[in-house]
Amino acid sequence: MPKIGVYLCHCGENIAGAVNIEEVKKHAANLPGVAVVRDYLFICSDPGQDLIKQDIQAGLVNRVVVAACTPRTHEPIFRKTVQDGGLNKYICEMANIRDQGSWAHWRDKEGATEKAKKLVMSAVAKAALLEPLEDRFVNVTKASLVVGAGVAGMFAAMDLANMGYKVYLVDRNPSVGGNMAKLDKTFPTNDCSACILTPVMVQVGTHPNIELLTYSEVESVDGSIGNFKVKIRKKQTYVDWNTCTGCGECIEVCPKKVPNEFNEGMGTRKAIYIEFPQAVPKKAVVDGAHCINCGKRTIGTKPRLHSKTGEPVLAPCEKVCKIGACDRSVAYDPDGELVELEVGTIVVATGFKAMDKTPFKEYSPQSPNVVTALQLERLLSATGPTEGDLKRPSDETKPETVAFISCVGSRDKNHHTYCSKVCCMYMLKQARLIKEKNPGTNVFIFFIDVRAGGKDFEEYYSYCRDLGIRVIRGRVGAVDELAGDRLRVRAYDVDMGSAVELESDLVVLATAIEPAPGLEELGRRLGISCGAEGFLKEVHTKLYPVETAVRGIYIAGCVQGPKDIPDSISQARAASSAAAVPLTLGKVVVEPLISEINQENCSGCGICVPLCPYSAVAMTTVGDKPRAKIDEALCAGCGVCTAACPSRAIKLHGFTAEQIEAQIIALTAGIGGVSYV
Repeated sequence: MPKIGVYLCHCGENIAGAVNIEEVKKHAANLPGVAVVRDYLFICSDPGQDLIKQDIQAGLVNRVVVAACTPRTHEPIFRKTVQDGGLNKYICEMANIRDQGSWAHWRDKEGATEKAKKLVMSAVAKAALLEPLEDRFVNVTKASLVVGAGVAGMFAAMDLANMGYKVYLVDRNPSVGGNMAKLDKTFPTNDCSACILTPVMVQVGTHPNIELLTYSEVESVDGSIGNFKVKIRKKQTYVDWNTCTGCGECIEVCPKKVPNEFNEGMGTRKAIYIEFPQAVPKKAVVDGAHCINCGKRTIGTKPRLHSKTGEPVLAPCEKVCKIGACDRSVAYDPDGELVELEVGTIVVATGFKAMDKTPFKEYSPQSPNVVTALQLERLLSATGPTEGDLKRPSDETKPETVAFISCVGSRDKNHHTYCSKVCCMYMLKQARLIKEKNPGTNVFIFFIDVRAGGKDFEEYYSYCRDLGIRVIRGRVGAVDELAGDRLRVRAYDVDMGSAVELESDLVVLATAIEPAPGLEELGRRLGISCGAEGFLKEVHTKLYPVETAVRGIYIAGCVQGPKDIPDSISQARAASSAAAVPLTLGKVVVEPLISEINQENCSGCGICVPLCPYSAVAMTTVGDKPRAKIDEALCAGCGVCTAACPSRAIKLHGFTAEQIEAQIIALTAGIGGVSYV
């Protein structure tokens, strides 16, 4: 017979400020099976936990219901309390009367109290049917996968590799480096971005424990913590990377030019290319979509013979490559190569994308002299299309006036309501670089407000003002095209209280930081949801900023939201530390929420087999009849098979049909007069 103890938390004013605890306490005392009801200011504190332990040890209760905060953060605490008291830790149920009660209905105290009663009723109904369960342990594959090889992904990979673990570092681009490789300088020290990043790239490329899988993408992820099975699609390079030396001679002779993605569409590259001069690995890639098959040399065909000389007719890239890395007679598979990996943990650090200027019609995006800040970064870089010499894209003349516009797409209800965090400082950095190289250039920055919240940032801002950079507080309403490819910026100066019009040669838009392309689809493959802004969602913003809802998968850098380089690296190193814990332990505890099939009730329909996302269900033969069977080592307790089974033959321990039905009855009809014990 269950003897249920109900423990109500005030949580200071978090719960008690909206929920009448005394009413809930009286209501709980009358529920069937409830033997003890207690309340405390903070039930998660040591004195609060002692109340639970003392009641268990005194034999007053053999089931525990805690009505408090979210089980996401507090359930482990109370399970340990119950275990320390002498009961099986799974004889504990939580009612989330904070997040689902007081916080959701703080304006309606009566409603919040009534909802708290129902949540407690539901938890009591399930607690009466709880059964002791035992933890399971699974061995951990001592390898890790890092998705994304920007600065965050590289540091996560290096930390794990330096701990002695095998690391697979995957990136969709031909080289590691990410967005940081595109930058000219970094604030607040104005260090050369390439100078500080290239050594890290080289270390990653040469580390014995890191296997680079660049120009590759994650195709699927199965399994669970300790034993993830990942399929990686290596895209087709059409160049033999085992022999390519990165000499670049094939690039020089290639006649086809296309827009350069690394330079944000500024300038061109060839159809065969190396992503950028410091690329790691420094290997050539053929862009199959733009290759024009010179000399009628299509991929996978033997060369035709010259009508006069009888010699094979080769494409220019083939002809110039002395080591045969550009052999177009090789029958390359356009789908690339599928690689299967087994890893224990995964770190996701796929970075960000700078928003395009196209949606902002009010700023004349059709003008070549309206550029994004990342495009300006490439114009300022020595490896950019103008080799670091700032020129207007329209006529390659030096601009006399440059105007920056902040928060383009950020803090904007029509696009992204969030702040992109780094725009204020990178605009100041770019303005300073322009002013220091060209003191006669007039530089104006239009801000909503200046956010310089970082070490040495305020001093950096003050120095820029001292250089003569004009800072105007106010939103820009429009940018008009004028004769001579000049532009007119129309804004409102809040401090002056008047409209402002400014003629400029170059306008720079500080466009928003957005999630990397394909992040939502990648999240689905990993089983991680995206937040309202489109970035991957962490378990808890403050307490667990690198953990995700999928145990064993961690996030770092701008994949979680906009952040600067130091914050990205800090989070990457935190993620690598978290990812290393299961690898170090060698085995991890897996909750015993696994499915079990009653073979007598199983009809052998097989509906459950294709539905299992972990491939834990298979068909077998019992006697002479087909029956489903569950592999406990693979089962993650998701409950899909349980819900789908038409015979109700599958039982999910911890969430049985009887337990859930009891909760539903409690929530919809109340449990007065309803027996669930």
